[in-house]
Amino acid sequence: MQLTFKRYEIKYQLTEELCDRLMQAMSPYMVPDQYGPSTVCNVYYDTPSSLLIRRSLEKPLYKEKVRVRSYGTPRPGQDVFLELKKKSEGVVYKRRATMSAERAELFLAGRGDPQNQIERELDFSIKRYGGLIPATYIAYDRVAFYAADDHEFRMTFDRRVRYRTEALDLAQGDAGTQILPDGKVLLEVKCAGAMPLWLVRFLSEERIFKTSFSKYGTAYQTCLAHSLRNARSRQMAPAPERVFELPAYGRPAPAHLRTAVA
Repeated sequence: MQLTFKRYEIKYQLTEELCDRLMQAMSPYMVPDQYGPSTVCNVYYDTPSSLLIRRSLEKPLYKEKVRVRSYGTPRPGQDVFLELKKKSEGVVYKRRATMSAERAELFLAGRGDPQNQIERELDFSIKRYGGLIPATYIAYDRVAFYAADDHEFRMTFDRRVRYRTEALDLAQGDAGTQILPDGKVLLEVKCAGAMPLWLVRFLSEERIFKTSFSKYGTAYQTCLAHSLRNARSRQMAPAPERVFELPAYGRPAPAHLRTAVA
């Protein structure tokens, strides 16, 4: 399995109808991934102040994200992937290490024991932040294809992109709140160089334009907007009325309700 990547990643949002037409157009050129349809599960890690995602949303020339990934809900004892994803001037670099969930937790806390070059890169980046904590769980249902004449050229189609900010453990299932509406498909084109002419022609004829859609970024902004709405609702809510009960007949009123008579 490939552990290092250097490529461009270009995203498009499609309707299901457009997706069907693209599937037909790509059939002579693309081959389905050998693993078939899968549910990609991720826990993104960040600093307590969400420094990594806040920097990413500012669209700097360089940014990075750290996550733990599995394909489907992992079984007890099953290895996971610890990944460092960097983007510099439009080029995506990814480093991936396979390890147990327990060992991944040690790395993310800044207590890793790197055994190879990829693990040393992961360890260095994580320790720069003083260790990281789980921030957001994100899952999506994916089908993937690669070019028959170039395995480095890939196209992935993601549906039901969903997130949660509780139960931040891959073993807790893939439930979450959707952030990509039903009927929408997120296409990612992953290539080391230029796209093939048949795909350029299809995108041009169908007037499909690239989009910016960060799964973690969208989840973070959705959660932040929800928190702000709740805060405003609390500020605008009327203060509860103070209700005073009269004392029962024949019993003296409480001292704080008595009126002195001159």
